[in-house]
Amino acid sequence: MLLVLVVRHLGGGAAAPVVTPLRASAPARPAAAKLLVVDVAGAVRRPGLYNLRAGSRINDAIAAAGGPTAKAQLAAVNLAAPVADGEQIVVPGRGAGGVAAAASPPAAGSSPSAPLDLNTATLEQLDSLPGIGPVTAQKIIDYRQAHGAFHSVAELEGVPGIGEGRLAQLKGLVIP
Repeated sequence: MLLVLVVRHLGGGAAAPVVTPLRASAPARPAAAKLLVVDVAGAVRRPGLYNLRAGSRINDAIAAAGGPTAKAQLAAVNLAAPVADGEQIVVPGRGAGGVAAAASPPAAGSSPSAPLDLNTATLEQLDSLPGIGPVTAQKIIDYRQAHGAFHSVAELEGVPGIGEGRLAQLKGLVIP
């Protein structure tokens, strides 16, 4: 917007317009902060979808969900990792008695007496399953960290090295 200032020359009876443009600066508008939508699940007080500012960290998402519960295993989560739009953040919890669920893995080569929870199982526990060695156990953990919690045993087919045959061996031995 330009403001025009007209000054009349008072000498000699003739009016000589003098135009001086002035810049009026528009009020600075802050750039709209980009919002990310994340799904926070697991051992948090209020699981659900949350809007966070771009650049937020996992810790911010957990705080938005009311913070961790008393059973949350925050050591299993990288709290400093940045969040991405559409990401699901799963905070694992502990089993009864304040210890990690199924903390003592079964002996190698034996089947667990109770189904193994795919979302909390350790590398050693997964390695003890029939047809799963340490490499595939690590792939299961990597898949879980990349895609979030397992919601069905059938999702194991998304893990490299696990096909229909191996999945059939695991049914009844694992739960999501």
